[in-house]
Amino acid sequence: MRKDNILKQFASLVIAGISLLSSCGSNNNNKITEKPDDTISCHTGIPSRFSTSDTTNNIAVNDIGYEGMKLIPGGEFEMGADNNQASSDEYPKHKVNVASFYMDETEVTNTQFKKFADATGYITTAEKKPDWEELKKTVPPGTPKPPDSVLVAASLVFVPAQNEVNLNDYSQWWQWKKGADWKHPEGPQSNITGKGNYPVVHISWYDAMAYCKWAGKRLPTEAEWEFAARGGLKNNIYPWGNEPVNAGRPKANSWEGKFPYLNEKKDGYFLAAPVKTYNANGYGLYDMAGNVWEWCSDWYDAAYYKILTAGMTNNPQGPVSSKDPQEPYTPKRSLRGGSFLCNDSYCSGYRVARRMKSSPDTGLEHTGFRCVKDIKDQK
Repeated sequence: MRKDNILKQFASLVIAGISLLSSCGSNNNNKITEKPDDTISCHTGIPSRFSTSDTTNNIAVNDIGYEGMKLIPGGEFEMGADNNQASSDEYPKHKVNVASFYMDETEVTNTQFKKFADATGYITTAEKKPDWEELKKTVPPGTPKPPDSVLVAASLVFVPAQNEVNLNDYSQWWQWKKGADWKHPEGPQSNITGKGNYPVVHISWYDAMAYCKWAGKRLPTEAEWEFAARGGLKNNIYPWGNEPVNAGRPKANSWEGKFPYLNEKKDGYFLAAPVKTYNANGYGLYDMAGNVWEWCSDWYDAAYYKILTAGMTNNPQGPVSSKDPQEPYTPKRSLRGGSFLCNDSYCSGYRVARRMKSSPDTGLEHTGFRCVKDIKDQK
């Protein structure tokens, strides 16, 4: 078993293990490796690192307009679980009405984020040293302080296993790497030269919010995201319909083969792919399945759908606070869409109804975002 010293030290903070971040332990048919715990979600287990203060105070609004956005005509839909891969937090299916809005046709790219960072001098979460005084507020009492060698500016980077592994041991493919950030997605030895049209990654919820403010936009609600991802289709599993992800021509950037050690790359990519590599959905949106996870504005509450079952809900904004029974000490925000690490035998993150959650100051190699804008803001 591969043992990374830094990750082993940091694991003292990751109470539930470094929970997936790539996929979820749902509907696992892998007979070689142990089935992961079905209660573990893709971003569970990553502790909060900083305070929850507003990081956008010094960001001036630039308002880059509607270029690169698609109009999503509002309407009614049934939100929630569509097949037997669904997790308990996707139930019950319920009726929702959303108003029309604009959405970025792609995930925010490195080029777009660089324009923001250059204009504002913004420093992302991954580029900052963690604050133990803040971090310890979001882990169980008595959790020991990690050594200073671990409390450094860093982020989690995917490192494939060499062979089949226990899928409950997420340290087998995630490494806490000093110097990993949006400009160095695979660690300090890497860069984004020639990758301006790739999705920006290692982005925390706070980073995404700061960009949205500068761009005169906002993050989508979970309801808006799911409605847009469905692309006008009714109760289908994926943005393209119901055809399995690995059937026919490549439809999304996912893990093809045996996770986490063998990727056949039938879709052409091992890690993230350039935006617009695969066909858009019915609303003209790209990568609403796979490539990178995308932040939503909502707090995460595992039981939130249960209070939305009485008739039609108009423009739900999410719960007023986070409630994650798996990690009650750590507030979570919601993510959607899956990533290049999702595999259908282990993960179904690219389903339009799939819900994920993470602490808002977490960034990873497969986490990015896209923005929306209200029609009333159109000039």
